Amino acid sequence: MKLHEHQTGHMNLIARYGAGHVEINGRKLTAPCMVAPGFLEAEWISGPELLTTAALARLMPQAPQLVLVGISQRNLEALKTLKGWLATQQIALEVMDLGAACRTYNVLAQEERQVAALLFP
Repeated sequence: MKLHEHQTGHMNLIARYGAGHVEINGRKLTAPCMVAPGFLEAEWISGPELLTTAALARLMPQAPQLVLVGISQRNLEALKTLKGWLATQQIALEVMDLGAACRTYNVLAQEERQVAALLFP
């Protein structure tokens, strides 16, 4: 059986996550970030309360079909508004804790799905 090295650099896989950080492509990020295959926005917003449709403008050219939100506070009003707006764009939104969002993103990105994650470490 022939084995070939599978390059995953363009996927921006999440190597680790923990209290207050995520590591993507060897970079330890401590602030909120947006990630998708071929896209990483590390200098984004300062907190989940600033999560608006305008805050997602740079993500939209990636044409995600699913947006994962990794956050500990799930009852934010901004998420309800955002979910409605994304639904009008035919984009699903799933809110989960940081670890679950990181793991789910990695699996879907490796399956070459149109996924993005908004991570709040």
